[in-house]
Amino acid sequence: MTLTLENYRVAEELVERRDPLGALRILEPVLDEERDNVAVQQLAGRAYFLSLQLRRAEATLRRVVELDPCDAWATHALGRTLERAGRGVEGAPYLRLAAAMNPEPDYVAAAAKYAD
Repeated sequence: MTLTLENYRVAEELVERRDPLGALRILEPVLDEERDNVAVQQLAGRAYFLSLQLRRAEATLRRVVELDPCDAWATHALGRTLERAGRGVEGAPYLRLAAAMNPEPDYVAAAAKYAD
């Protein structure tokens, strides 16, 4: 099965409308096939995070960071996922790195919670 651009956009819209499970119904069948597609993996990571599927969010976001180490959003989201899973100390380096890569106020505030 191949993810069409139209299906990707529908999944993206579902995530925007806070329907991550709807988005995952579209994305999950193609995740293995799209393993190296940063955009698809990132969107799935967002959907997993929003639906509180934290283990899947972590695995997917780790894949995004592996594919694109400069992706500040994915780095921040990985830190937040670990934090949400009760592993804030493990997530802190990702939060600090994301804030260093992109000093967006949300990133800086999240990193500040773990300032040494």
